[in-house]
Amino acid sequence: MPPPVLTAAEAAEKLRTSRAGNLLNEGELERFKNLIVFARTLVDSRYQGRHKSPDLGGGGEFSEYLAYEPGHPVQSIDWRVFARSRRLVIRRYRQETDMDVHLLVDSSGSMAYQGGVRDEKGLRVARIAAALAYLMLRQGDKASLTLFADRVLDHLPSGGTRRHLMTGLRTLVQPAYESTGRTDLAASIRECERLLRRRGRLVILSDFLGPEPDEIFDALGPFLHRGFEILLMQVTDPEESTLPMVQLARFVDMETGETLDVEPAEIRADYERRMRERTAAFAEGASRRRIDFTALDNAAPYREAIEAYLGFRAGMNR
Repeated sequence: MPPPVLTAAEAAEKLRTSRAGNLLNEGELERFKNLIVFARTLVDSRYQGRHKSPDLGGGGEFSEYLAYEPGHPVQSIDWRVFARSRRLVIRRYRQETDMDVHLLVDSSGSMAYQGGVRDEKGLRVARIAAALAYLMLRQGDKASLTLFADRVLDHLPSGGTRRHLMTGLRTLVQPAYESTGRTDLAASIRECERLLRRRGRLVILSDFLGPEPDEIFDALGPFLHRGFEILLMQVTDPEESTLPMVQLARFVDMETGETLDVEPAEIRADYERRMRERTAAFAEGASRRRIDFTALDNAAPYREAIEAYLGFRAGMNR
């Protein structure tokens, strides 16, 4: 008896389900369990389901004094210290809270770039986001997921159940296989201000091509003010850092479709310098603002992204 013929909608749904399942290899992630256990001793038990998060005001364990800055609540000022030293400082406390991790995933057209036999960038960031969400669930934390291009495309609020993870995997099919459209990361971040109400860790997965670094950092300002920990993961392909060794090449903008014919030899040195300077500008700007920045090569082992999140590279165990 021949198998039943699927309708177009049923075939599309079957393909989406299959692709969602391929984004997460739970057996592969078992190799990271020792890293997670080790990270617990380094990162203040971040993965134990209950976390110590810095907060202003009372009601918890005293952590440190900080210099008062405009925008801090006046009631947080320690007036006894001011009386002794004439310095305005605030008391910072640690309170036990669940950790929310907010994953922002770039779904714009540039993420569809694929160099050689490597994954498309969109597929790589989708797999990283899936892995992080899975690790959150394993440790009792919650994760939200937001897809963006020139605006927020989809948002899955925080959750920590198996069903929530499966919904997240289906959502990640879009950046993995259907990346399209222009990028406006700064506008998307500003739109997220109303979506991400609970403070936690903000992880942005993108190639960070297009907008100037200062635009991104300005948009992140309100999240820094609210006490979010922020990690920027830049995922690029090695072929994007240089130009091909050919006499004439046609470049196609993956977001607009515009084309440009150039002789790579004439602009190679300037192009490569600009790409290095751009990454350096993100790293320097992030460091000044106590934001963590990690540049990930799409040809590098998948393990590096997990290690970056756990804090072995970007100083997140400060």
